[in-house]
Amino acid sequence: MLDSDPRQSQFILSSPAKINLHLEILGIRADGFHELAMVMQSVDLADTLFFKVNSNARISLTCNNPKLVTDEKNLIIQAAQLLKSRSGLPNLGAIIGLEKRIPIGAGLAGGSSNCAATLIGLNKLWNLEYTPIQLLNLAAELGSDIPFTMKGGSQFCFGRGEVLEFIDNLKIKAPNLAILIIKSPETSVSTPWAFKQYKEARQNQYLTEESDFDLRRQILRKGQLTLALKGQAPFPAIQNDLQEIVEEHEESVRQGLNLLKSRTESLAIAMSGSGPSLFALFDTLESAQVAQFQLAVTLRDQGYESWCTSLLSHGIYLDDCNE
Repeated sequence: MLDSDPRQSQFILSSPAKINLHLEILGIRADGFHELAMVMQSVDLADTLFFKVNSNARISLTCNNPKLVTDEKNLIIQAAQLLKSRSGLPNLGAIIGLEKRIPIGAGLAGGSSNCAATLIGLNKLWNLEYTPIQLLNLAAELGSDIPFTMKGGSQFCFGRGEVLEFIDNLKIKAPNLAILIIKSPETSVSTPWAFKQYKEARQNQYLTEESDFDLRRQILRKGQLTLALKGQAPFPAIQNDLQEIVEEHEESVRQGLNLLKSRTESLAIAMSGSGPSLFALFDTLESAQVAQFQLAVTLRDQGYESWCTSLLSHGIYLDDCNE
């Protein structure tokens, strides 16, 4: 997170995407949300947010992608309004510009990351001096995976996704890894729909006791995926409990997974979040780029967009363009 600098009336933040390296649905919580056990990972595919003081006390948002709503339905506006309301300072205003690179509705948490960046950015722009913990609490009010995108890196995420634990002793392995992401621009998946479909199909398998939830967390903490991220074991098959559900309904997901499986040099392949983005994990960025090049014609002919990106050890960060 960032220290506040009252002298700076405008600046730029980068807002990275995330992938799920593990997504396990354990059961239903007392509040009606699903209890989850996940590993989330920041990646170097990022949007850019521009912040500037607006003296007329209004909050405005513009975006280079006309498909994205810029009104109160956007998490950026919701975050700005929440922060302004909690500050008790009605004269605060901001001009926010968003340059989108993360695909919309892709299971890569682009909107959540933008929301987290807005909380950090306006805390700095308006010199509010909220602590990192206070900002994380505000983030959790706005969405389950927003706290993760704020802190970023490689983390266990429990509860509904807002309970974070850094993976201990994660030295150099994960930041050296890279992924090839593919997505059909014609396909989008509703996260509530995916969880509803999973519940209808698997509810009889849900755990119900906190002791059982905790056992699954302990297994994840000590499991092969964690060892692989530390460079101490080969990567296992990635578990995403929503993948089979989405795969049944979306041909582009089935087809894309088969395309990625053709790259036998990859370490693991999975859908991210509720999809429809898919990724293959590689030892190096160069290996991911070679796979992208070799699949380029097929990806183009079958209508997929693709990105190669490294993994990141952090979340929201100041862009190099800041003075």
